[in-house]
Amino acid sequence: DHAPRPLRDSLDAVARAMGAPPAAALGALFGRWPELVGATLAAHCRPLSLSRGVLLVAVDHGAWASQLQWLESDVLRRLEERLGAGVVTALEVCVRPA
Repeated sequence: DHAPRPLRDSLDAVARAMGAPPAAALGALFGRWPELVGATLAAHCRPLSLSRGVLLVAVDHGAWASQLQWLESDVLRRLEERLGAGVVTALEVCVRPA
């Protein structure tokens, strides 16, 4: 079938082929990060990449790496509630000062 189809459908197919979630979930994750994790946490960390459920998050200080690891189960639960099951299954944290 060569009929035109919405761009979102094509983006979702490409994302699936790369092991990523649907485009809408990616857009929400990267575009609404402060809403998803809270303003305080978002002020010190930012998502860098998402591949096969593993979200790479940069923090601005080692203390925030520890804090994010301590909060990992809460963050994963919030992300699942807002983005859907299986979108983010694990966090990987790296320190990258601003």
